Amino acid sequence: MARKGYIFTNKAESRKGILSTFFGVLSLVSLLMAVRESYLAGGEEYVRYGVVGILCLIFAAVGLVLGIMAKMEEDKFYLFAWTGIVLNVLVLSGISFILYAGAYGL
Repeated sequence: MARKGYIFTNKAESRKGILSTFFGVLSLVSLLMAVRESYLAGGEEYVRYGVVGILCLIFAAVGLVLGIMAKMEEDKFYLFAWTGIVLNVLVLSGISFILYAGAYGL
């Protein structure tokens, strides 16, 4: 008698997807902390917050590329790949909004 509902597979999560999610979480948390600290400082433009923004931009770009590469792998689960893609796109759009708001004075 076979049990129904169990599916045995040799699929695993992609390491690139996990790394993409890690970069997404790291850059999102760092960007939110930099924005919060800048807000608490009264909008002061410290160089360290700009450096954090640039590093978040680099990490998000690398994470997005890793997420896309993980999504293109065959016979893998894609939960971390999609999570990494969404988080990194969110960070990139947040940085884009910050730059847009700074340029046009929102």
